[in-house]
Amino acid sequence: MQINISTRHGYLSDATRSKVSVKVARLSRYFERLTAIDVTVDLEFQDSPTVDLRVSAEHKHDFVATERASDLWRSINGAVQKIEQQLRKYKEKVMSRHRAHGAREQGAVAGE
Repeated sequence: MQINISTRHGYLSDATRSKVSVKVARLSRYFERLTAIDVTVDLEFQDSPTVDLRVSAEHKHDFVATERASDLWRSINGAVQKIEQQLRKYKEKVMSRHRAHGAREQGAVAGE
């Protein structure tokens, strides 16, 4: 999984970049087929930084979240929580479809 962190209107230290990288790398716990994570931090307004998070997964469109909060870490945590929710919902949807498909096949075999 590739993680790209970019910054607009400012600079993030290497320590901050590594913390952000570790934080977003945990998203693979929710959906194991993630291919890339792009984090864009906009520091145009110092009192309310904006974080855009775009997560690419195999065989699926990108998951996108944007968060603006009073400080950088609240913005990052909010965006990560939104992506976690999207990944959980998508995975549950895929699993329920898979279960329903298997149940139909089992019923057809048992009914013969």
